[in-house]
Amino acid sequence: MNIVELLTQRDFLIAVLAAISAGAVVFTFGSSFIVKSEMRDRIKRVALEREKMRAEEMARLRGSAAAVDGRSVRRTAEPKAYVKRVVERLDLKKAFMDDATVEKLAMAGYRGQGHLTTFLFQRFVTPIAILVAAVAYLVFLVPGDRPLYLNLVYAIGAGLVGSYVPVLLLKNTTTKRQVSIKRAWPDCLDLLLLCVEAGMSMEHAFKRVGKEIGQQSAELAEELTLTTAELSFLEDRGRAYENLGRRTGLDGVKSVMTALIQADRYGTSVGQALRVMAEEGREMRMMDAEKKAASLPPKLTVPLILFFLPVLFIVIMAPAMIKVFATPGLGG
Repeated sequence: MNIVELLTQRDFLIAVLAAISAGAVVFTFGSSFIVKSEMRDRIKRVALEREKMRAEEMARLRGSAAAVDGRSVRRTAEPKAYVKRVVERLDLKKAFMDDATVEKLAMAGYRGQGHLTTFLFQRFVTPIAILVAAVAYLVFLVPGDRPLYLNLVYAIGAGLVGSYVPVLLLKNTTTKRQVSIKRAWPDCLDLLLLCVEAGMSMEHAFKRVGKEIGQQSAELAEELTLTTAELSFLEDRGRAYENLGRRTGLDGVKSVMTALIQADRYGTSVGQALRVMAEEGREMRMMDAEKKAASLPPKLTVPLILFFLPVLFIVIMAPAMIKVFATPGLGG
């Protein structure tokens, strides 16, 4: 029997196909066990890395780790004993605190009970101090010819205006902080997109971008560091994203966080969502630049009329006027 007849025999072909089928079954089940083993090892490594990052963030928040770009996360400042005592005895929380006070302080970068107590104390003390200073100035130092009751009315008015000074200072701080975050946010989105497409998780991406963006905006680096900590500690990742949007108070940041929440909830591509939001951020930045460029001519109109045109007329007409007045008989 030659090899051709052997290969063409029915029993031989059945045995070969049965052996191939058995080998395929063994390979299929074996590969599935190998993949599961590799998946378990990968999950274990991710869990260990997350625990390590959680420990690092806890140490950072406690102040024992190095700060981002030489600055630590702003921790709660413990107020003075008399400040806390005044706030508690006079119950200033009912008088000056509302539902949005804590959120406004967080938008300005002040977090914790200590900053809240200090702000309430300032709102109570500032109008009294301005009232006393105005009375001393108007009644004793510069009384003038005005009657006493009129000076007291002016002093009371100054005290009422002074009650809004802490609110204005807080709003000014919030505006400066939002401007810094808004300028650095498009670059932050690009860096987040690069990190996610490189295979990093969102925790590692926020942590890495927080370190890199600190040179451009320390405020944004601080917010990203807090978000990294919340992503490690909170059970719901959506809460960490919502907190970031609430702390910044910017519509651009809130829209990105909403996209991340939807991507995490429905299982869509995070990289695709970040890519779309990054393109929108660049378009918004270009639109803001075009808006500023378009508003420049109207802003320059008044300075040109007041400062440039008079000088131009003087330069043009001065030689002729000098000749007219220097010529006998023409200058009078």
